[in-house]
Amino acid sequence: MATDTLKSTTGAGGATAVRRLLLENGALTALIVLVIAMSALSGDFLTTDNLLNVGVQAAVTAVLAFGVTFVIVSAGIDLSVGSVAALSATVLAWTATSHGVPVVVAVLLAVVTGIAAGLVNGFLIAYGKLPPFIATLAMLSVARGLSLVISGGSPIPFPDSVSHLGDTLGGWLPVPVLVMIVMGLIAALVLGRTYIGRSMYAIGGNEEAARLSGLRVKKQKLAIYALSGVFAAVAGVVLASRLSSAQPQAADGYELDAIAAVVIGGASLAGGTGKASGTLIGALILAVLRNGLNLLNVSAFWQQVVIGVVIALAVLFDTLRRKAGAAPAAAGASPGGKGRQAGTYALAAVVTVAIVGATSFLHNGSSSSTNPKMGLSLSTLNNPFFVQIRSGAQAEAKKLGVDLTVTDAQNDASQQANQLQNFTSSKLGAIIVNPVDSDAAGNSVKAADKAGIPVIAVDRGVNKATVNALVASDNVAGGELAAKTVAEKLGGKGKIVILQGQAGTSAARERAAGFAKGLKSYPGIQVLAQQPADFDRTKGLDVMSNLLQAHPDVQGVIAANDEMALGAIKALGAKAGRSVQVVGFDGTPDGLKAVEGGTLYASVAQQPSQLGRIAVDNALKAVQGKKVGAAVKVPVKVVTKENVAGFTG
Repeated sequence: MATDTLKSTTGAGGATAVRRLLLENGALTALIVLVIAMSALSGDFLTTDNLLNVGVQAAVTAVLAFGVTFVIVSAGIDLSVGSVAALSATVLAWTATSHGVPVVVAVLLAVVTGIAAGLVNGFLIAYGKLPPFIATLAMLSVARGLSLVISGGSPIPFPDSVSHLGDTLGGWLPVPVLVMIVMGLIAALVLGRTYIGRSMYAIGGNEEAARLSGLRVKKQKLAIYALSGVFAAVAGVVLASRLSSAQPQAADGYELDAIAAVVIGGASLAGGTGKASGTLIGALILAVLRNGLNLLNVSAFWQQVVIGVVIALAVLFDTLRRKAGAAPAAAGASPGGKGRQAGTYALAAVVTVAIVGATSFLHNGSSSSTNPKMGLSLSTLNNPFFVQIRSGAQAEAKKLGVDLTVTDAQNDASQQANQLQNFTSSKLGAIIVNPVDSDAAGNSVKAADKAGIPVIAVDRGVNKATVNALVASDNVAGGELAAKTVAEKLGGKGKIVILQGQAGTSAARERAAGFAKGLKSYPGIQVLAQQPADFDRTKGLDVMSNLLQAHPDVQGVIAANDEMALGAIKALGAKAGRSVQVVGFDGTPDGLKAVEGGTLYASVAQQPSQLGRIAVDNALKAVQGKKVGAAVKVPVKVVTKENVAGFTG
C-alpha cells in the first residue's frame, strides 16, 4: 500500500485529518499528481496504448521490487537482484537452446538459479555474519560474471515458447502486466497472510526481540533472501522475453530502481514496514516519470536527476511521517482498516479518472504542429560518435522543418525498448533507431511496423524485423581497411591485438569480420589476442593494460572504435605511435586529434554527422511515401597524419 496506516485520532480537526490523509497515502497522492500533470503536459500520455506501455515498463522493476520488499521489511538489503535476473534468464536460454533441455525444465532451472543465489546471500548474512550490503554486493559481481561466462558475452536467443511472455493477450493486454499483477498478489499474500511474512516484520522491527521470542531468525533470513531470488528470476525471464534474447548485461542497475520503488512506496530502510501495494505504486511512479519525460523530450541525463530527487524526497517524507507520529500497522490489520484502505484506493481512482478526463479536453481540438514528427533513439550519448550522429540529425531536422525527439538508451536494451514503445504509442511519423543490441530491438521495431510507422536504422542493423532503410558505413570494408593499414605499417609482419566492440551489435560483428578478412592477406601478422572492450574508452584502457601484462611484445593494435583506441593509447603510454602502432575506427574529434598528435597512427573515419543527416532525410522520404533504398552506405576513409588536416568528418 502507499504508506502505513496511521492510528486514528479522535476529535481531530479538518486540517489534521487532511494532513494525516496525505501522510498515510503520500505515494498514492504523488502518483495521482504525476498522472494528472503528464496528462496536462502531453496529449500523447493519456492514451490506452501509452498507459499499457507504462504498465509494461513498470513490470520488471515491480517484480524485482516485490522480492526486495521482503528483504527491506526485514531490515536487510539486496543489491544482487539485477544480476541474478540476468543470470537466471541466461541459464534458461543457454540450457534450452544450446543443450536441448525441455523448456519447462529450463524454466525450473532458471528459478532454481534464483533460489540458489538467494540462499547463498542468506547463508552469508545469517551464518557468515556478513553485512547484507557486502554479501549481496559480492553476489552482484558473481552473478553478472557467471552470466557473461555462460553466454560468452553474447546475447542468447530466447525460446519462442517463453518469448510469448513478452506478447499480448487478445492483441491488447500485455502479458508482462499480468505477470506483475500475479507476482504482486503473491507478495501481498506472503507479507500479510503467512508465518514468514509476520516473521519479516518481527525481524525488521527488532531482530533481537524476535530471536528471544523463539523465532528462528537465521532460517527465516535464508527463506527471505531465497524468496527475493525467486522474484529476481521471474523478472529476468519477463525482461528477456520482451527482448527475445537473454542479455548477459541485462538489468544492470535495476537493483537501484527496485530499492527506490520500495522506498517510494512507503517502506522504511530501517525495516519493519512496507506493503506490496506500496511497492507497486512506487514502481508505477518511476515508470510514469520515465514515460512522461520521454514524451516531453526531456534529456535522459535530466531524467536521472529528476528520479534521484524523487527518491530523496521519498526518504525525507518517510522521516517526516515517522516524526509526525505515524505508526505502522501490524501484519494482518483489522478488517475495518482494510476496508478503509480499499475505500481510499477507490476514491483515488474516481478522482484521478475525473481530473484526467477533464485535462484531456486541453488537447482536444488544439492546433497541433503541421511539421512531421520523428523520434531518434540512440544507443548512448556517452560517446562522441553518437553525439555527432545526434548533431547531424538535429541540424537536418531543423533545416527540413521536422520535429525531432531524441532519446538516450544509455546502452540498456530494455530502456531502448521502452523508448521505442513510447514513440510507437505517440504515433510519430517515423522512428530512427540506433540499436543497443540488434536482436533486442527486433520486437519493438515489429510493433512500429505493425502500427504503420516507417523505421530507419542508423549505424547498426535490426535483426528479425523489417526496417525501411539501414543508413550505415560499410563496416566490413572499413574493417578490411583497418587491418590493411596496420599490416602495411608493420611491413607485413608483426604481433597485434584486437579490441572488439560490444557483443551482439551488428557494428561489432561486421568490423570483426572485416578485420579477419583483411588480415588473411597478411600471413605474417600474428593476432596475439582478441578481447571485447564494449566500445568504451575506460574498458579499452583496462583491457589493453591487462593484455600488455601477457603480451609485452605487442607491435600493433586494431580497435573497433576510436574510444577503445584512445584507451589503448593511454595504457601504452610512450609506446603509442613509436613501438606500437594503433588504428582506430570512426574518426571522432578526439580520435582525429590523436592522429594529428601521432599517438594514434590512423582512424578508419566514418562521417557520423552525415549518418544522422541522411537518416533524417530517408525518414522524411518514407513519411512522404517516397521510395528509399534498403541500404544506404556512407563511405569510410583512412585518416593518417598526412591527410588529417583536410578531413572535417
